[in-house]
Amino acid sequence: MKILSSLLSAGSLFFSVGIAHGAVSESEAARLGQDLTPLGAEAKGNADGTIPAWDGGIKSAPAGYKVGDHHPDPFAGDQPRFTITAASSGQYAAQLTAGQLALFKAYPDYKLIVYPTRRSASNPQNIYDATKKNAITAKLVDGGNGISNAVRGAPFPIPGTGLEVVWNFLTRYRGVAAVRHIDQAAVERGGGYQLVKFEDEFLFNYSRAEISMKELEDTNTLVFYKQAVTAPARLAGTILLAQETVDQVKEPRRAWVYNAGRRRVTRAPNVAYDNPGTAADGQRTSDQFDMFNGAPDRYEWTLVGKREMIVPYNSYRLHSDKVKNSDILKPLHINQDLARYELHRVWVVDAKLKPGTSHLYARRTFYIDEDSWQILAADQYDGRGQMWRVSEAHCINYYDAQTFWSTLEVHFDLQNGRYLAVGLDNENAMYDFGVKRTPADYTPDSLRRDGVR
Repeated sequence: MKILSSLLSAGSLFFSVGIAHGAVSESEAARLGQDLTPLGAEAKGNADGTIPAWDGGIKSAPAGYKVGDHHPDPFAGDQPRFTITAASSGQYAAQLTAGQLALFKAYPDYKLIVYPTRRSASNPQNIYDATKKNAITAKLVDGGNGISNAVRGAPFPIPGTGLEVVWNFLTRYRGVAAVRHIDQAAVERGGGYQLVKFEDEFLFNYSRAEISMKELEDTNTLVFYKQAVTAPARLAGTILLAQETVDQVKEPRRAWVYNAGRRRVTRAPNVAYDNPGTAADGQRTSDQFDMFNGAPDRYEWTLVGKREMIVPYNSYRLHSDKVKNSDILKPLHINQDLARYELHRVWVVDAKLKPGTSHLYARRTFYIDEDSWQILAADQYDGRGQMWRVSEAHCINYYDAQTFWSTLEVHFDLQNGRYLAVGLDNENAMYDFGVKRTPADYTPDSLRRDGVR
């Protein structure tokens, strides 16, 4: 809390940004690919060289990699720069999130192993081209609850408001379609857990090569999503289907669920906001999936600024198929020997609950990577203003899709000493970004057919 308050008043900690509201001028957009990266990050490194200049990120896979493999670590030879422990955390407080400091206080054995900074994030050229076009056309609509005149790329690569940064996250490139097999574990304080296994499917409507701005706005659909529970047996067969709308205040998320026991498809209006996450044992809300999703309308969003912070990054060891789930999942927190942290510039966005609205989290602070628009960390506060849950997204560059996305999300609950690990893929088949899907694959009828197979 004290750190964030000091950030609000200490302008010297931040990269100076001009105030922009939606579309910027052509001369401002011309900076993209020059002093700014194609997605809007600062291209140069920092003054002391601990953050290097962006050189395009990972453009190709390491030798020997083939599609379908778990992604080998291109930085396996890196040696740690230093390790932060509870005893030394005060020395690095200016570069740590409030949530990280709370974890050090709660768990004396917690640590962060900090490696050289590798700006590995990259996207395909068509995403960069679309981002440059969006920069001069995109606008927030309906009080920031939706966007218009943008497609495929980041809508606001030169942001001036918190909501613009959040929309860059919500629309970030994650391929066009993907199928993934992941595990989830709600880990007890003593270390016990039962795995829940999912098969997820995504069609990122916003990123489709053939999508037009008119089609996107007419259909008001950002993402098509399907999630099937495959284990344990008591949950297996349940399938969730969601059509994520762009403006969820104008039209709420359209969602249905197939109940295997009743063999019926029914509407699922409560898959949103602070309703419980699927099979998460009460350890996350629906809108914490993927770090944040859904309508932003219940919060006031403040763009605090940009800050150099130690965040999870290039987490290839947590992604490795040489590692078992049991190697990662330990009491109180994951095995921090397998986690990698680096110094990066992140946008800090603070969200406070609007008067007259409700949510389990009265305040949330998000730390969003300048190079990829991925949320890397989030702090969630209860109604008393106390830190409640701390979230981290451990991400990699998936070479086969040129997308920087999480391989593991961890949501720590400081009040009960438990945590939720979402996205464990070490013992599963790798993400398939080559799958072909159309909007017709994500209808109630298609869900009904999937359920009776």
